[in-house]
Amino acid sequence: MPALCRDCLTSFETGSRCPSCRGPRIVAHNELWDLSIAHMDCDAFYASVEKRDFPELRDRPLIVGGGKRGVVSTACYIARIRGVRSAMPMFQALKLCPDAVVVKGRMSVYVEVSRQIRALMEELTPAIEPLSLDEAFLDLTGTARLHGAPPAVMLARLVKRMETEIGVSGSIGLSHNKFLAKIASDLDKPKGFAVIGRAETADFLRDKPVGMIWGVGQAGQAALHAVGIRTIGDLRRWEQKELISRFGTMGDRLWHLARGQDARRVTRNAPVKSISNETTFHEDTGDRDVMDGHLWRMSEKVADRAKAQDRAGRVVVLKLKRADFSLITRRHALREPTQMADVIYRAARELFDQVREPGPWRLLGVGISEIVPAERADLSGDLLDPDSVRRAAAERATDAIRARFGSAAIQKGRSLR
Repeated sequence: MPALCRDCLTSFETGSRCPSCRGPRIVAHNELWDLSIAHMDCDAFYASVEKRDFPELRDRPLIVGGGKRGVVSTACYIARIRGVRSAMPMFQALKLCPDAVVVKGRMSVYVEVSRQIRALMEELTPAIEPLSLDEAFLDLTGTARLHGAPPAVMLARLVKRMETEIGVSGSIGLSHNKFLAKIASDLDKPKGFAVIGRAETADFLRDKPVGMIWGVGQAGQAALHAVGIRTIGDLRRWEQKELISRFGTMGDRLWHLARGQDARRVTRNAPVKSISNETTFHEDTGDRDVMDGHLWRMSEKVADRAKAQDRAGRVVVLKLKRADFSLITRRHALREPTQMADVIYRAARELFDQVREPGPWRLLGVGISEIVPAERADLSGDLLDPDSVRRAAAERATDAIRARFGSAAIQKGRSLR
């Protein structure tokens, strides 16, 4: 059986240890050299970056998030052992792990680290489909001749370089399609390398819960459970026509995925529907100065994410949640797409000023939608605002300084509110 040492990248036949370095970190599989669709997922990305930059946190449980009424953005694996999970309410996370260190996210830093990882991927293949700052699909089909090594070796080299050159770790899932590659990347975290081959696909999937299928959330699981479908094996017992009749187009998708069939290609410029950021306040607030500070910080985060993805948005979206959890959503169509924080903030602030209710508010969110490529953004400036070009140039200069000296190198006064 083909085997690979993930430490020294030696290829050999099956063994419990590498014959070259005697290391135990081995991945072995009958189809190891034949598979080329991969999913790379960083391990607790935000938390890993924080521990890299602040070594005193390395052995501490760490939560990236904020406020007792906020949510967990990321938790390190020490905190996860205690039961802390992403998107968990902060008060619940702190009950499970009261000794956790809680830090606020530094989005501009995470964006820069994501760009560094992306650059390493680009050396392997142009067929990269990012899903977020910390994960992406890669198609390495036909690259063995170029690199002089099969995709499995190059992927092991990628995560090794991520650790040594950037300081963050990642897990690899390798298979024959995107659906299975994404499942595989989550099987052996952290620092994992899992393989799902063609020959084992049916047996591997049979007893897995339907919630493992990408896109089947809690509502989807409830609908499937209601008709007796709890495992992927249960799903296979249904005829394709029956699933389509019951669940529409989703039924057709479920029929194929239950058999490990996924014809989607790794698409470099996959469509992004929206880019957003939101926060839940520690206490409901109607203080407009406080809200203004949050509007600016969230506009910066949205802009950072858009710039990292080379995207821009035609529409700015404001989201407010009242104390009774009911929502207000407002949208403003821009004259041209933007990825600039200043433009996003000004549009969001105008939308906020149009809301006549005094609050208090539980949640505030800012986003952009109708996403387009970045080269179509911020071309002409605002003819009604002669200073817009100057502010855009200042923002780009600020981006360059932060990329070199860190996210705290320059801050606007309103961000300190």
